[in-house]
Order: sequence, then C-alpha cells, then structure tokens
Amino acid sequence: MSKKKKEVKGLERKITSLIINSPNKEFNYKQIAFSIGVNDTRGRGEIIKVLNTLLKKEKIISVGKGGFVAPAIQNETVEGVLEITTTGRGYVVCDDLDGDVMVEQRNLNRGLQGDRVRIIMGKKKTKNKYEGKIVEIVERKKEVFVGVFQKSKEYAFVNTRNARMYTDFFITKEEMKDYKEGEKVAVEIKSWEKAKDSPQGRIIKSFGFGEDALDAYSILYEYGLSTEFEGEVEEEAAKIKSIIKKEEVKKRRDMRGTMTFTVDPVDAKDFDDAISFKVIGENKYEVGVHIADVSHYVTPGSKIDEEAQNRATSVYLVDRVIPMLPETLSNNLCSLRPNEEKLTFSAVFVMKNNGQVLEEWYGKTVTESDCRLSYEEAQYIIENESTTIPKEETILKEEKRVTQKIVEAITTLNGIAKTIRKKRISSGALIFDKSEIKFQLDEKNQPQKILFKTSKSANKLIEEFMLLANKKVAEKMKQSKERFVYRVHDQPDHEKLENLQTVVKRLGYNLKLSNTELNGSLNELLKKCFGKNEQNLIDTLMIRSMSKAEYTTQNIGHYGLAFEYYTHFTSPIRRYPDVMVHRLLQSYLNNEQPTAKTPLEEICKHTSFMEQVATKAERNSIKYMQVKYMSQHIDRLFTGVISGVTDRGMYVEIIDNKCEGMIRVQDIPNDFFIFDEKEYTFVGRKTKEAYQLGDEVEVKVKKTDLLKRHIDLELIGKK
Repeated sequence: MSKKKKEVKGLERKITSLIINSPNKEFNYKQIAFSIGVNDTRGRGEIIKVLNTLLKKEKIISVGKGGFVAPAIQNETVEGVLEITTTGRGYVVCDDLDGDVMVEQRNLNRGLQGDRVRIIMGKKKTKNKYEGKIVEIVERKKEVFVGVFQKSKEYAFVNTRNARMYTDFFITKEEMKDYKEGEKVAVEIKSWEKAKDSPQGRIIKSFGFGEDALDAYSILYEYGLSTEFEGEVEEEAAKIKSIIKKEEVKKRRDMRGTMTFTVDPVDAKDFDDAISFKVIGENKYEVGVHIADVSHYVTPGSKIDEEAQNRATSVYLVDRVIPMLPETLSNNLCSLRPNEEKLTFSAVFVMKNNGQVLEEWYGKTVTESDCRLSYEEAQYIIENESTTIPKEETILKEEKRVTQKIVEAITTLNGIAKTIRKKRISSGALIFDKSEIKFQLDEKNQPQKILFKTSKSANKLIEEFMLLANKKVAEKMKQSKERFVYRVHDQPDHEKLENLQTVVKRLGYNLKLSNTELNGSLNELLKKCFGKNEQNLIDTLMIRSMSKAEYTTQNIGHYGLAFEYYTHFTSPIRRYPDVMVHRLLQSYLNNEQPTAKTPLEEICKHTSFMEQVATKAERNSIKYMQVKYMSQHIDRLFTGVISGVTDRGMYVEIIDNKCEGMIRVQDIPNDFFIFDEKEYTFVGRKTKEAYQLGDEVEVKVKKTDLLKRHIDLELIGKK
C-alpha cells in the first residue's frame, strides 16, 4: 500500500469512528475537520473526498444540507470475536464496526473466550460503547480445556481456574469413571443446553496429580497441538531417499566450492539457512543466502504436505519443540549440517560493503556447509577477529579453530549488516532489542535458573541477511504480477498509540504521534529506555500497540520493517508459508503459471491463525516455567517494577528474572486504595500515598498457582 493510500485509510478510520461514536449527532465537514485536528484547505478537501467514499460504502448517512450521521445499527446483527475480561463481562470485536460491543455476562449465551459469535445490537451503553447480546455461536475457538477434577457423590465438575472462563464443566455420574479429586484432566464440551449454566463435559485425558501433572502436555492439549505424527506421515517421510542424484545436481547451480557456514543457537537441530561468502573484486562480494529446499522433498498433495499445512508452524516450548515436519526431514534430510551436501534454494547477491546490491540471482542450488557456528562463537570471532575460539565459548566446550576465510567472511559481513541496519532505521524501521527469556533446566525439567539472551552483532548479522533475502524475493515476485504470499504489517492503531503515549509520559518519556515523527520517536523511546528497569514494560506496551503481522496475497507493506514488499522465504523447515513462497517463486522462474485452484488466501489465513496459536502456547510455556521457578521462592523478597494497574490490583515485574505477579487491591497495606483509571494509579484515601506504573517496589512471593499460571505477591513497600 502506498503512503497516500495509508493516509486515506487512516482518515476513513478517524471519520468513521467519530461519527459512529456520536450516533445522535449530525456533523458537517468543517466540524469533522475541527474534531480530528485538520485545519488546512488541502486536508479539508481530502475529508470531503473520504466522506463521499464512506457514503458509497454506506458507512455513514447524508442528512439535510451537508450533514452526516451514523447509520442506525440498533437491532442489527453483526459478527465478531468474543473477548472476555477477568470480571466476566464480554466484548465482541466486530468485523463491520470500528469499536467493540459490550456484552454483559447474562447475555453471553454460552459464548466462550475467542469464539466467533453473532450478536444483536442494543442501545448505546456508554459514550463509546454499544451493548449487544449473543444470539449464535458461529464457531468455537477451543474444544478442549484443561482443569481440576472436583468430585461429589452423584456428579463432578472440572474447574479450569481460568479468570476468563466464567463456567466450569459438569460431569455426569456415567462420565466420572474412576477419576479422583484433584486430578488434572483435559475435558471437551459434550453438550450445552440453553437452560443450563454449565456445559456437560467429557474427560478425554488425565495428567495425574500435583505439579508434575501440569507439564507441557497440558499446554499442548489446551491448544490442540500434537507431538506425534500419524503413521502414514512418518512412513512417507521414511521412504524419501537421502542420496542426492547426479541428475539433480546437474539441474542446479553447484556452490559446493564456495565457502559456506551456518550460525544458529547452541541447542539448534534444524539448520534451515546458511550463508556463503566470496570476494570477487575490490569492495565487491558475492553473498549467498542458502535455504533448505524443503519443497523438493515435500510435494503438494502428499501426506507430509497436508500435515505441514495443517500444523503451519513449529512450536517452541521451553522444554521441547513441536516440529512442523517429521524429524527425518527437519533434523536430517533438510537440515544444513556441516560437511554434508544439501539441496538448497538460494538468493545470491553481488554486493558492495555499503550494502548496495549490484546483482541478484534466485534458484535451486547444491551447497555444503564448511562450518557450524553458534551465535556465541560467531560473536567471539566478531569481537576478537581470531581463528581460535576458547572452550568457554564453544558448543562442545573444547577449543575450536576456524579458517582465516571464515574470520574474514564474518567480519566483512558484520560490517555490511551494520550499514544495512542503519539504513533500515533511517527509513523508519522499528528496532526492538527485547531480551529473550531462557531457562536452565535440570534432568527432571525443573527450572533452576532464569537467563536472558540479548541480540548481539552475530544475531543481527544473520537477521539482516535473512531480511534482505525475504525483501528481495518479494520485490522479485511483484514484477511477475502473479499471486504471491506476502508477510504484511499494518499501521498501528492510533487509539492504542495514544494510550502508549499516556503511559510513557507517566514514566518520564516523550512520544510524538504525528505521521512524520512517529517512527523516529518510537525508536528514540526504545533507545532511551534500553537497559533501564522499565525497558521490558515499555517494549511490551509498544508491541501491544502495534498491529499483528500476518500472511496474505494482498500486499499492504510491512510497517515495522519499513518495507514496501516483504515475504518469508528463509525458514521452510519451521514455517509453511515459506514452503508456499518457494513453490511460487520456482513456478515464476520456470515461466509456469501457478495453479489457480490453490486457495492461497485461505491457507494464508490458516497459517496466520496457527502462528498466533503457537505464540500463545509458547508464552504460556514460559509463564508456566516462571510460576514453577517462583514456587521455589515462597516468602522470598524481590525488587520489582509496577508493570500494570487495573481495578483488581497491580502487576509487578521482578527486575532480576522478569517474572510477573499480582498484588491484589485489597492486599495493599496501610490504607484503602482507590483506582485512578486515567492516571494508572492507586491512591490511598487517607494517606494519599500513590502507586503508579514504573514505580520500583519491594515484594514478597505469597503463593503460586500452576494451573492458572499465576503468582500472588505481597507488597512490602516502595524502594
């Protein structure tokens, strides 16, 4: 999407929101201009154009002489996704409305968190909210839930202990079987009669008792993920030949003689990308980004392909990986392991050290990695320019030697990557340097220590060349004018940005929201808070204010990266869209027409959804381990930062380990505290003592709940 189109879209959103949120008020174009802060002739002209567009779309109604009002929506039915708060009230995010619709618990009509529902619109409840009533469950988001079995003589219940789950599951005497009180189980909805408060459930899996029952498997069941592949898939994978035939090599560009290496995490097993480097002149280099050729082995319509499409992505939990492809492929055939010939799909660039791409080539290759490096090893080479890596920094914890060519390649590529990164930032790309949480586990998968991995030069080197390959492939395909799969990221929601602005102002930071200054101001904010106690809070709040990136055939650009065209080409072992991109690119290179029957957009929507599922599962896995870790530290004192303030209490993030717990409002000592929603603050009625976002406090771990993945904290006082 062009800059002009983005501006028009943003203007449409502002005008629609203004009129719909004032249903009893009539606006002319001058009043609209004043209300949204437009005060120039050109801007008012654009408003008139947008008003005509909205009239055609029937999003507004024309009345009188030059007046505009919202269409009557009371008693209309609309569809959307149900979000339930911890208080039990629901909000439906509707497809056809700019705002959400409030649904009281009595009107939820068996709707559960995340369900797609149809509602009938009611009257306006508050200034900015309509009230609605659910009349139909269009689609259940979840069919399986995890909870605790609670038994009586004639019946039982399964309690999920989820604050957003307003009901438990009724278990009949026939379904009780020999399950015991306190047993952790997975339950599915068997039926839910209109007159019943609770659904009737069927228990499908037991996880046993105690903490050990709530391992990763409960998370997998909760999100419908499977660690196992069906027999047909495994059998098909086992039949794939590992030998690379000479006939296949002849069809490809042979790059086995070019120095090539991989850089991955220490514990990685699936190496899906490698980089080659060759000096071809003064200040002139050939840089190859080589990607595992999964599409050679996984063909459309095969059992493996169907399973990969269904899974859509690998899921990385704290203590295990749920792969998209069977291990035969992910860790063996396709993995670019050192000193093994591999089939690859490559983007090869002739570049200068300022990052300028002089030539580009795309196609199937055969490569051989000369060296496997961890990020730590590559970082040591960057910092020391040494061919000898001490054992403290190596994968195998023994001294490692690399060639001088490897050293020269990595140092040169690091310089190019820094230049490319600098140019990206100047173009408006957002740069998040958020620490990644890692756990040191014992042999029983118990967390012993929480570690933090920060992105260093070695990480950024690989990142920049993967971004370059993804960007260039997308730009190559735009020329084809054929259907393609893009990775897009829309502009952030202005209302969320205003909320972010309010919060960071409370923390002593400034954020400019004008279109020309926004990206630079966001980056400046990230830079200023880096390394400070509130960094993680600000990073999290900023990410929440952004739109979600997704896959689609309709390109609108990538806001966060500041790319007009972008795709995912570099990780086909763990992402199905990359497999699709490989196939589409190869069809174009072969001058073939991609089959029109392939439902690309439908698959894009599914993979985007599964990506979100994977992200939630991964976050829950981390949260679970954090709660498990903190359960070992009951009554211990910690220093934390207030990271959230709600009417129920304050969230505090522990500085040392990034674990977040809650202090309930009734537990704040020494006064009766009142919640100030606008200021994100609790104020004592008598003492006027205030607790607000960003305050540093001392807390004690009070209790933990693994099922709810919740930490209760006791407030000791301000630091």
